Amino acid sequence: MFDPSPTPRVFGAAPGLDFPKALVDGLTERMKGRPPEDMARVDVIVNTRRMARRMRDLFDQGPALLLPRIRLLTDLAGFAPDIKIPPSMPPLRRRLELIRLISELLDRQPELAPRASLYGLADSLAALLDEMQGEGVSAETIAALDVTDQSGHWARAQSFINIAQTYVSFSRSEPDPEARQRMIVEGLQTHWNATPPAHPVILAGSTGSRGTTLMLMKAIAALPQGAVILPGFDFDMPTPVWSALSDAMTAEDHPQFRFHKLLAALDMGRGDVKNWTTETPYAPHRNALVSLALRPAPVTDAWLDEGPGLQDLMGATADITLVQTETPRDEALAIAMRLREAAETNQTAALITPDRLLTRQVAAALDRWNILPDDSAGAPLHLSAPGRFLRHVAGLFVRPLDAEALLTILKHPLCHSTDTRGQHQLNTQRLELRIRRDGLPYPTPETLIALAAKVAEKRDDAEAFMDWAAWVANTICGVHVGVDQSLVDWVTQIETLAEKIAGGPQRHDHELWKKKAGQLARSVLDVLAENAEYGSEMSASDFADLLGALLAAEEVRDRDAPHPGIMIWGTLEARVQGADLVILSGLNEGTWPEAPKPDPWLNRAMRFDAGLLLPERRIGLSAHDFQQAIAAKEVWITRAVRSDDAETVPSRWLNRIQNLLGGLPEQNGPDALKSMMARGDTWLAKVKALETVVPSPKADRPSPRPPKAARPHRLSVTEIKRLIRDPYAVYAKHTLELRPLNPIVQSPDAPLRGILIHEVMEHFVEDIGKDPNLLTATHLMQTAGRILSENVPWPAARTLWLARLGRVADWFVTQEHIRQLAGTPIAFEKEARGVLELANIGFSLIGFADRIDARPDGSVVVYDYKTGKPPTAPQQAKFEKQLLLEAAMLEEGAFKHIGPRPVHDAVFIGLGSSPAEVRAPLTKEPAPKVIAELRDLITAYLSPDQGFTSKRMEMSDREVGDYDQLARFGEWDSTDAPEPEDLT
Repeated sequence: MFDPSPTPRVFGAAPGLDFPKALVDGLTERMKGRPPEDMARVDVIVNTRRMARRMRDLFDQGPALLLPRIRLLTDLAGFAPDIKIPPSMPPLRRRLELIRLISELLDRQPELAPRASLYGLADSLAALLDEMQGEGVSAETIAALDVTDQSGHWARAQSFINIAQTYVSFSRSEPDPEARQRMIVEGLQTHWNATPPAHPVILAGSTGSRGTTLMLMKAIAALPQGAVILPGFDFDMPTPVWSALSDAMTAEDHPQFRFHKLLAALDMGRGDVKNWTTETPYAPHRNALVSLALRPAPVTDAWLDEGPGLQDLMGATADITLVQTETPRDEALAIAMRLREAAETNQTAALITPDRLLTRQVAAALDRWNILPDDSAGAPLHLSAPGRFLRHVAGLFVRPLDAEALLTILKHPLCHSTDTRGQHQLNTQRLELRIRRDGLPYPTPETLIALAAKVAEKRDDAEAFMDWAAWVANTICGVHVGVDQSLVDWVTQIETLAEKIAGGPQRHDHELWKKKAGQLARSVLDVLAENAEYGSEMSASDFADLLGALLAAEEVRDRDAPHPGIMIWGTLEARVQGADLVILSGLNEGTWPEAPKPDPWLNRAMRFDAGLLLPERRIGLSAHDFQQAIAAKEVWITRAVRSDDAETVPSRWLNRIQNLLGGLPEQNGPDALKSMMARGDTWLAKVKALETVVPSPKADRPSPRPPKAARPHRLSVTEIKRLIRDPYAVYAKHTLELRPLNPIVQSPDAPLRGILIHEVMEHFVEDIGKDPNLLTATHLMQTAGRILSENVPWPAARTLWLARLGRVADWFVTQEHIRQLAGTPIAFEKEARGVLELANIGFSLIGFADRIDARPDGSVVVYDYKTGKPPTAPQQAKFEKQLLLEAAMLEEGAFKHIGPRPVHDAVFIGLGSSPAEVRAPLTKEPAPKVIAELRDLITAYLSPDQGFTSKRMEMSDREVGDYDQLARFGEWDSTDAPEPEDLT
């Protein structure tokens, strides 16, 4: 296939070529006229499965012929079956062993690092091990580094690197995957030196960025029939500039640096690289422009010399569109709109970016047009339904169960995922409504069963519901929290619990391990179970973190059929694919290229001295991907000018291209740049048009007038204030029968505090009635402590509320002495319920008095506790009529078990920061007047001509009501006249 050559055989394919197609075409051309079996003897080594599939697809397009043997870089053992290499150690096992070793080190020397960094240290140390073994750097080399000018950080790092040295020395019999790969390549080198293969061996598509791969490329290039084919080789780079790439400290981030390193190792020059194919790139002038723009920083002065020699800049950039948006959202929308057009015109289009958040935003934008892109990366497993479910289940062991976590699991589509899931969903809805009504901050088996019993009352399916509630209580609410145990036990426990929750009470066949995501989640747990014995004892929190990290490391493809022509690629996938339109997005510093991650072990100089990879390596690989992708037929370049309310910095490559074009006015460079931006502005205008909101008319201030039958005929005394101030809220509650839902997670808010303080006072006064000696501040605080400890599961709120009550305890006890001398308590809230019937207008008023005391003369005193500031007498006369109405009801005999009684006094007892007693103005507002005003008010609101106006007499517009959104408050304000609306 190849003629004899005195030098190693290295070929290149220029940027802009469809590399797999060029590889297949070149191979087919060289095999013309040869026997068909010669093709079958060719070995082609590629670096990704996707490229291998693409090559087979290209061969399948014809003509019919025998195929070469296509192998992966990770599958080299077939070249020399006699080389005996032990199987590699599973990566998870190594990770668990490192975690255990580092944990033991931190136990002995806690000053080295915080315990919370255990997993991060293990992962970064594992990455260092991979790199050391992949680059052939021993732990002894690291230990021998000159660190005379380093700080104490090196001494701490050395403690951990010693773990790596010990670990490597004890794992020779079971090498890591990287170490095993290097051992295979070293064995192949020895084998080929003795007996080189006579058939062609080709390595194609790799850049040689890792030491082991570079070693293999050198060995294959030197074979009699060996060849290395480099993707995206820049044939436009002059030799002097090529020579400037020799210094890794300054040129590592250049896209061609790795090729220079390979050729230098083979003692070859740039001119020794031959073109693999006769096919020319789509835009040679664009390749020259990009090549000049990406020159190494020390030789960018070449712009002045070579820039004027660039030809046809307008033609080179004619198919490039530059889109610079204000926000990432606009960027995603612009990309989605262009992809939609590509789908409509049957154009293949690919979005290439390392920014996974942006790709998800684009996919979401495409969903509005029912376009599902073919995302090569898929979705992270931990965000899939099985991944979230397993993380929720693991969280049950970490912290006490609250109502939100309970309902999150019960509502998950994999919970009770059996043929009776419909009934499970109905039961969950019933339970949630009761939790919202009564509150259940931290469910336990006992409290959940008690709450469920209230739900089951007077229901035909009460028994079945209670069986379901018992399953929930015993399975989910009964999980023990805060237990440390071995990893083996953790894996068994979470698998068992997850299947119990997924299978329902009858443990029927469930959906947890089905479909692609479920099968992958199952395999993750299986691998964890196989290696769990190598893990140490860990807490529930550590196990949940470990499980989450393992799930996040896997990705699952969507099971739905994607659009065949709309693709989302990572930079690696883009190397082996071709498309009519290529969109390079996220071209900002820190995104593309990604900022180098901080190295906790070695600084840049130490890495260079040890022979490890420099931080700029990834930038150089990204630059090479960019150089290849921008050479495509039609290219979009996009970036967001702002992100998270901060200015972004354009990618260094885009910045260079813009600067180079701007400095070439004689070649129409600025005009070419303006044309690129103008094409982008056209699409930005389309995005603006898509996002333009058509203003709708503002709502009028509502004042509905329902028919008399639909108007409220029964209200409580506290709702009279609402009827006066915000009649619309009464209409929404009683006519529309809408009730605000309480939050799932009950919080220690003011209403709860008021309810509990009322209960404290009721119990305290009842105790005094049984034993007058208990009228002390001490007993009051003891009563409060007992009731709050039973009903307030938030320690901070409980302490704060007790402290507030403690500040008014002495005042309350002093005043209670006076109250006890004046009368005897005869009724509290639970039994102090009265109903006043206004039969002539068909209305009932319901009242609950906090406390009613009887005086010796037969009269009574009505008390109402307020944890806030009590209303003043003028406020009571106009709006806050609760006590006045209760007093009138007492005099009218509305409280049946008390009978008609004259009311001597009605008092608000304020228990706020400034305790005070505020009396109702009974003299100015006697019972007959109050009843008459009530009758007039209700008569008016039972009249068909009276509307229930929203926020009729609120104290201020800042008052927040439960039904403000329904009334569309904000589109109007209190200065707008109400708009009556007759309802039928």
